[in-house]
Amino acid sequence: MIIKNKEKPLKAIFFDAVGTLFYLTKTVGDHYALVGREIGLTLDAQQLDRAFFAAWERMPPRAAIDGPRENDDKGWWRELVDLVLDQVASSLGEFDRDNFFEIAYEHFAEAGAWELYPEVTDVLEKLRPRFQLAVVSNFDGRLRFILEHLGISKYFAHVFVSSELGADKPDPELFRRALKFIDLKPNEVLHVGDDSERDWKAASEAGLLIFRLDRQKNSLRDLPTVI
Repeated sequence: MIIKNKEKPLKAIFFDAVGTLFYLTKTVGDHYALVGREIGLTLDAQQLDRAFFAAWERMPPRAAIDGPRENDDKGWWRELVDLVLDQVASSLGEFDRDNFFEIAYEHFAEAGAWELYPEVTDVLEKLRPRFQLAVVSNFDGRLRFILEHLGISKYFAHVFVSSELGADKPDPELFRRALKFIDLKPNEVLHVGDDSERDWKAASEAGLLIFRLDRQKNSLRDLPTVI
């Protein structure tokens, strides 16, 4: 659903990344199990899945700061991976933990870990001549490699990631900082995302128009027709 504003024509479209443009080829647990095998560990993918989501819930939300966060959020991911390993391989030594983390960190920057939703390229082709396109995501600098590997980086004038802007969804500050960078008013920009809190509510609170992507009911193919 999009609420149109006749006084301010739409000038730009923001896209969420994971769950909107692309998705993991397997579960997080499957990917972590693959990483484990590279250092000689046999880990259960389902147990890893449960451990990851438990760890994710334990990671505290972060208040917005001025400027980019330290080391492109790599330390935050290390903390999360340690929480996972505490649950599934608590006796693992520091050397193996270091190896596991470094391999995992690189693994999720590789093209093979992600896959585009089938309609994405066609939709971006239709939209790019009419609008300035950008990605706004709770991610870090690895997102640019992923977009490049998937062949869609050329469509985006900007890639805004939380590690560099110093704010995370659902804090609407992430959207405000992206708007300031491109020098547009909130009602000149539409945000497209699949998460009710991080995308729909946060973008709305920042004053943006929103396209509620719910893959049970619609897809990005509907976007060009409604704008």
